[in-house]
Amino acid sequence: MFNAVIFDWDGTLADTHRVVVNSFQTVLREVGCKVSDQFIQRKIGIGPRNTFVDALKTTKIPYTDKTIARLIKKKIEIQMEQSESVTLFEGTYDLLDSLHGQVRIALASMNNRSVINKLLEKKRIRKYFDVVITTEEVRNPKPDPEIFIKCAAKLKCRPDRCVVVEDSIFGIKAAKEAKMKCIAIPTGAYSIEALEGQTPNLIVDSLSKKEDILNFILSEDH
Repeated sequence: MFNAVIFDWDGTLADTHRVVVNSFQTVLREVGCKVSDQFIQRKIGIGPRNTFVDALKTTKIPYTDKTIARLIKKKIEIQMEQSESVTLFEGTYDLLDSLHGQVRIALASMNNRSVINKLLEKKRIRKYFDVVITTEEVRNPKPDPEIFIKCAAKLKCRPDRCVVVEDSIFGIKAAKEAKMKCIAIPTGAYSIEALEGQTPNLIVDSLSKKEDILNFILSEDH
């Protein structure tokens, strides 16, 4: 069996799609930046700074580090205000409860620390995570493996004994680059076909497929 499981947050454990897209779009409109919702969706997982930079570059709007910092601050405020709209995907509580005490559990999110902390407390699932790493602690966004490697180090677990649960192609690439196994779930912006293209070790329709997930993680074959 594996020793640790590392979960992504947005689109994997939590249905944050509407809130995340709305927070980015609201802030971008204030600086005259127009991009599609799909543009934002496909950037979820690379971190707020990189999303804002990519959007402004794409629309050829000049910016400074101070501009980006201001946009991130406003985006965080909006997400915090709309935290009541965030729900956990079906099966999240049950899966976390089943894994708790069996393996070490970490959360690796490219969202901001204040947003994640509030949601973990509000949803009463902070107790399940031995380690929580957010975008503030990461220099290189996914698909760089940095966030997962840092999780493994804090968990005191070898990367090859870790399983990552992700919904994005960026996350799958990062997990594989970190020499970790990966379970993919098409509950984010990417279809099953797109995720299959990254050859994860297991694909399940949802977290409700608890037995399939537990069999993979806790099997003596690993």
